[in-house]
Amino acid sequence: MTIRIIAAYFFMASSAAFAVVTVLGLLRFPDVYTRMHAAAVVLTMSAVLMSIGTAIYVWKFFLSIKIIMIGFFFLFSNPMATHAIARASYKRKIVLPKEYEIDAYSEYLGRDSDDHS
Repeated sequence: MTIRIIAAYFFMASSAAFAVVTVLGLLRFPDVYTRMHAAAVVLTMSAVLMSIGTAIYVWKFFLSIKIIMIGFFFLFSNPMATHAIARASYKRKIVLPKEYEIDAYSEYLGRDSDDHS
């Protein structure tokens, strides 16, 4: 086994570990917003590591460049999409936990701060 294949397997195994952490975060976190945070941050890192590992494993120049570009697409699009979903669910008053007493963004987003349902 060459160093290149070992490095590719390392990146792919790291990606799998991040994916497991994402699943644990989705199962263990209490509300939809912290779950979205786990999905955005950790799953983005998992996708980027998988694309790096796949590009190293393939090791053809143009195909590897395409795979790296897909990784960059994940790096930029997943956090923006998650932010848009979180903001839309916040504005529509979806699953806001009762334990949040201070809502710093309610005035900015045009939401009543006394209604947390």
